[in-house]
Amino acid sequence: MKTQANIIQELNRILANELVAINQFFLHARMFKNWGFGSLNSHVYKQSIQAMKDADELIERVLFLEGLPNLQKLNRLNIGEDVKEMLQSDLEFRLQSRSDLQNAVALMEQEHDFLSRELFSTVLEHCEEYVDWLETQMDLIENTGLQNYLQSQMSEE
Repeated sequence: MKTQANIIQELNRILANELVAINQFFLHARMFKNWGFGSLNSHVYKQSIQAMKDADELIERVLFLEGLPNLQKLNRLNIGEDVKEMLQSDLEFRLQSRSDLQNAVALMEQEHDFLSRELFSTVLEHCEEYVDWLETQMDLIENTGLQNYLQSQMSEE
């Protein structure tokens, strides 16, 4: 089922974000694990897997619409050097992703591609859940202090 080029372009733009998310979140998770922060590792690793599932759905949609998924376009990863910086970089990335997804949902509404809109809405929901969790972590760091926060993240989840 062929579609308009701008729809394929938008699907690929959001796919590029999810490809960054997979890699950035995965590396952050493994860094957390290496440093002994099992709870952070567990949560961020699951976010990496969710981004992979979302990317898979986007790829399937592009192929269904007879487009070519672009897995070669990878935007820059922003890897933190400490826990707070890593959480902050994931938050900043997901806030930008959320904005991109909101624009994508609006475009699909305008183009009357309701299935792609639904897909973008689902990815947006996953993105917002992670934003909420990240904002909570940043608030915890602010309210309890970094050392207390880090100590609470050492458990295996």
